Amino acid sequence: MRCPFCGHAESQVKDSRPSEDAAAIRRRRLCPECGGRFTTFERVQLRELTIVKRSGRRTPFDRDKLARSVMVGLRKRPVDPERIEQMISSIVRQLESTGETELPSSVIGELVMKHLKQLDDVAYVRYASVYRNFRETQDFAKFLGEEGLNEAATEDGRS
Repeated sequence: MRCPFCGHAESQVKDSRPSEDAAAIRRRRLCPECGGRFTTFERVQLRELTIVKRSGRRTPFDRDKLARSVMVGLRKRPVDPERIEQMISSIVRQLESTGETELPSSVIGELVMKHLKQLDDVAYVRYASVYRNFRETQDFAKFLGEEGLNEAATEDGRS
């Protein structure tokens, strides 16, 4: 593993253990060149996923990009980082378990919204505002009104 500090091509593993959700192996590493210490995570990848954008362009799935987009909604929210990591791992597992190798970007967006709604309402609305491209305050009001109707219908047993 290349050192992120000096770029040296080798590093030594000092400690390995499962992550909190047991979905990855956490490795503490030491660079023999500069002495820098860093952590890496090793995860199982079931299959290579390709994301089909709205424009039709295809890009490889990037877990880090997913995490960054989730963090936009969660910025300055009181959510435990471990819960965020568990949510991201759950989304990735759901995507990999679809059996498809190409997925439309809308599938990811909807999954993120579903998980954020369970995690934090403010983050959910923030993410939805970017994902659904809200331009005016009426867009927020309409979205929140639809969500209220959907929740009321679910509570009444109508769906």
